Amino acid sequence: MDRSRSSAEPPSAAPAGARETPADQECVDHGRTVQECGGQERTGRECAGQDLRAARRERLLTTATELFTAHGYPATSIERICATAQVPVRAFYEEFEGREALLIALHNDVARAGMEAALTVLSDPAMEGAGARARITALTRAYLDAVTAHPAATRIAFAELTGAGRAVEEHRLLWRSLWSDFLSGEAERAAERGEAAPRDHTLAIVALIGAINELVAHWSRDPTAFPRELLADELVHHVLAALGIRTDHPTDDDRPPDDDHFTDDGHFTDDDHPTDDDHPTDEGN
Repeated sequence: MDRSRSSAEPPSAAPAGARETPADQECVDHGRTVQECGGQERTGRECAGQDLRAARRERLLTTATELFTAHGYPATSIERICATAQVPVRAFYEEFEGREALLIALHNDVARAGMEAALTVLSDPAMEGAGARARITALTRAYLDAVTAHPAATRIAFAELTGAGRAVEEHRLLWRSLWSDFLSGEAERAAERGEAAPRDHTLAIVALIGAINELVAHWSRDPTAFPRELLADELVHHVLAALGIRTDHPTDDDRPPDDDHFTDDGHFTDDDHPTDDDHPTDEGN
């Protein structure tokens, strides 16, 4: 026996007359070996079955998106989704526990796209030393581009999710918690750099997330009502204001604002403008 070859090195071909192992057999549906088709000992029929199931799931999601957008989530039943998608009701329950689970899956696709877009922006080495204004502007615009890429999906994720049931609400609160942590991190970074006052932003961020959701939901109900760029500008303004980062003057993104503009509770004041106390009264004339 030739032992010169490493035991980890696979043979280039099976010996003549040898029986093929399952991993060497070809998946007739894909034209690949079973090993290439997923690394498991599966037959061509099993590969085809998994493809059919994936296609069926995608058809259910696509159909639900169309029906939820046209008729609303409350008015769309599982039976109607299945009839339109030409999928048996029994097969629906092989993919989803119920209608709420389907809605959660649709929302997850949009929410995950938004979070990944924001993280991708911040992973850019150029963002490591960037100022808060630059970071917030870039990540907010990237987030909006991602979550509004498909207006029908946007409407479901932002307009149809409210009041859809306890499981959906718990799912929505989970995502709110993730975004709260994310934005809190940006607020703390800005405070450490002197670009925002150090304070507890918990309530401000809760209000901010609600405002963002409502603004995007408003756009999704009629995407032609106003341009997405206008929505992006408004979201950036809201985020900067909620985190206490100045928005009224176009300053250098990497230059912290004057500390004298901060009050003890973290709000901005504009000492350059006279207040009522600075105006002379009639008695003083």
